Amino acid sequence: MKKSLLLTIIIACLTSCAKKEDPFLIQKDQIGKLSKEITVQQLDSIFANDSLVKRIGEGDFVQAGDDKYLIYEKGGKQLLTLTPRQQHDVKEKIKTIQVHDPRFKTAKGLTLKSTFKDIREHYKIRNIHNTFRNLVITVDGNEYFTIDKKQLPEDLRYDINLNIEALQIPDAAKIKYFMINWEHTEAAKNDSKDEL
Repeated sequence: MKKSLLLTIIIACLTSCAKKEDPFLIQKDQIGKLSKEITVQQLDSIFANDSLVKRIGEGDFVQAGDDKYLIYEKGGKQLLTLTPRQQHDVKEKIKTIQVHDPRFKTAKGLTLKSTFKDIREHYKIRNIHNTFRNLVITVDGNEYFTIDKKQLPEDLRYDINLNIEALQIPDAAKIKYFMINWEHTEAAKNDSKDEL
């Protein structure tokens, strides 16, 4: 009896140890090994096996550009671009993440290679923001997606005052930018200005 109990415990331990965390899974407060609570100063240790490129905004604090932290896989492929909540402060947490690698996927299976149909079928669309070049689609959750307006019918491409509805966007429209926002949801619309 004791041997079978011991054997069961050993098997359970081996199974749990063998089960690795998916380094490309996007969850509510975590993207692979990056969590919402991580600060800028921890990025070097978290991405020790990858390359971290720091692009620190220049100028004074009012006029400075955003700090950006670009994560590259060994071998050169860009994985993510991280923007902290407060610029020029290594103790700050990450505000937005741009996903560059299609291996990253949400729990609902969306990736950078997904289409608008995938977004519509898996998320409740909260807002479609019409900009000069793109549509920024915010959903329930902390993801938002940018679709190039070149993929829209021609009569919808040029008027930024036009209220575009989900039914007007072709199902096959591809995602141009895939972003995660770990701050207030309205910030997603403001952060999208970098991609316009």
